[in-house]
Amino acid sequence: MNEIVITLGQHGLSFFEVLMGALALVGLLLIWLLVSFSRQNHVREQELFDAQQQARAQQAQVEELSRLQAEMTGRMQTMSEIFSSRQSEMAQALTNRMDGMGHRLTQTVTKSLTDQQKATGENLRALHERLAVIDKAQGNITELSGRVVELQQILANKQTRGTFGQGRMEAIIEDALPPQSYDFQFTLSNKNRPDCVIHIPNDNAVLVIDAKFPLEGWTAVKEAANPDEDKAARTRFRNDVKKHIKDISERYFIPGETQDTAFMFVPSESLFADLHEQFDDVVQISHRARVVIVSPSLLTLSIQVIQSILKDARMREQAHIIQREVTLLVEDVMRLDDRVSKLQNHFTQTQKDVDQILTSTGKIVKRGRKIEEIDVSEAELAAIAKELEETANAKQDEGIAEIDKALSAPLAASSQASKAQQGPYGIAGPKPETKSLFGEE
Repeated sequence: MNEIVITLGQHGLSFFEVLMGALALVGLLLIWLLVSFSRQNHVREQELFDAQQQARAQQAQVEELSRLQAEMTGRMQTMSEIFSSRQSEMAQALTNRMDGMGHRLTQTVTKSLTDQQKATGENLRALHERLAVIDKAQGNITELSGRVVELQQILANKQTRGTFGQGRMEAIIEDALPPQSYDFQFTLSNKNRPDCVIHIPNDNAVLVIDAKFPLEGWTAVKEAANPDEDKAARTRFRNDVKKHIKDISERYFIPGETQDTAFMFVPSESLFADLHEQFDDVVQISHRARVVIVSPSLLTLSIQVIQSILKDARMREQAHIIQREVTLLVEDVMRLDDRVSKLQNHFTQTQKDVDQILTSTGKIVKRGRKIEEIDVSEAELAAIAKELEETANAKQDEGIAEIDKALSAPLAASSQASKAQQGPYGIAGPKPETKSLFGEE
């Protein structure tokens, strides 16, 4: 019993000690199991109590629901009796109303059918008219389709397509520029003949426009059925456009004779947009080669800029005529200012004469008042009054004559000078032999 069985570190344990330790451990385990069992029993009792309380509450609710159901059953029976009585009344009223409505409905339906038949007839007549219009439009569409096919055939041929693009280009240029500002099929010094050249004012070099844009490759791109055909068609189109740009730069760039920039005309706005969107490398090559790709709208805008340049050049050519007309106008204004000054002097002299006449009349009035104060006979007063009246009338007539002479002399001279100097440009316009701003006599 005292024999050492297990050694822990430096301390040895005998069989008895090991047995006692195991018994103590088993006792502790039993105590723990008893405590756990008691706790579980307590929890189960609490849950059982809660379940009983819940069952009592549910039973109370069931009893309350039974009571409410009994009340509801009584109320439903009462309402059923009320509804039964009301239903018979409503059935009678509804029967009466249905009879009246049936009569009115019969009349309304009869009238509606008559109106509907009339409206249907009118709609059918209108439908026939519209079908006739549609048939006519269908004929127009068929005719238009034939024309589109003809246009497609025209564009399929290189020569006729070039003629079509050149026709559009010529129409745009002819509508915007005077005939002396451009030439079609102009022959250069190297024997090449571009489709159109535009003469720039004050510059011997002409602007070249080419209208023969290659469309075969682009047609193949549109008609490609699979990615391989599309790729091959795009490669062909790209090579055709590059070759055409190279041909323009080699044929139409002559130093001193042509401008260092040329226009390549594309007769379609959609093709122009697709070219810039899908073939940017071709557009960059054209920019480096100084060949500008233009659509009908861009060509129109460029022609308007050239038209403004031509107008400015014509204005500069007429600048010396404008300057001479301005000089004559200034001389006329100076002459008019001199004559107005002379007329002002005449008016000043006239004012002085009027002031002198007023002074004389004032003196006469004063003398008349003095005479009134003198006691003389009526005969003497009449003689003196007659003499004074004759003197005043003579002076008045003399003053009026001087005023008329002073006013009429400068006005007559001004009117005569104005008639002698008056021309189509104002007071003193150009002489008959002077040319106008546009070179007409």
